[in-house]
Amino acid sequence: MTDSSRPLRFDLIAFDWDGTLYDSTRLIVRCIQAAVIDVGGAKPSENDAAWVIGLGLAEALARAAPDVPKEKYAELGARYRYHYLQHQDDLVLFDGVLQMIDALRARGHKLAVATGKSRRGLNEALKSVALRDRFDASRTADETFGKPHPRMLLELMEELEVLPERTLMIGDTTHDLQLALNAGCPSVGVSYGAHEPESFDELKPLFVAHSVASLEAWLLENA
Repeated sequence: MTDSSRPLRFDLIAFDWDGTLYDSTRLIVRCIQAAVIDVGGAKPSENDAAWVIGLGLAEALARAAPDVPKEKYAELGARYRYHYLQHQDDLVLFDGVLQMIDALRARGHKLAVATGKSRRGLNEALKSVALRDRFDASRTADETFGKPHPRMLLELMEELEVLPERTLMIGDTTHDLQLALNAGCPSVGVSYGAHEPESFDELKPLFVAHSVASLEAWLLENA
């Protein structure tokens, strides 16, 4: 049992979206692969496609398709969006996410989203999973600098008036954990998303959760 009367360690908890709250990693990998093939590039491996998740779309696609010329980047992005939109309604939150978010809100934490998605993409996702009113703020890669540049997290902290040491970043990729380091914030990793948890070690997260249930339990005990 947790003691709800204990002072909070973190006033703000910022979540990555894809692969952390939203079960979208496999779909994004397939869409990246299909888009690259559509414009004549060599199909990236699943590992290479998964590694770029969390970056802004333009940077992610450029890294996943190094053989595609720059003049085709606009078409590459359009093909990715085409494939993603065909299946976005099939995506769901990981089991237990809504319960976890509501428990953290009840404890008095401010909650935010820091994502490599576009603003349009995040807004569409929030509509479909009834999460719009559960977050105090959000930032997307197309309205500030993409990960791991710290600007996204710094803007959230400024908006919500929270210090770096009172802010916790949670994500499934090294980009998320490096973002936290660059912004002077502690982090927690989750192992069920895009990156292998072994790659988290040098970024020193406070904890690595292997399920939403273990993430919630750690947060309620330690955040």
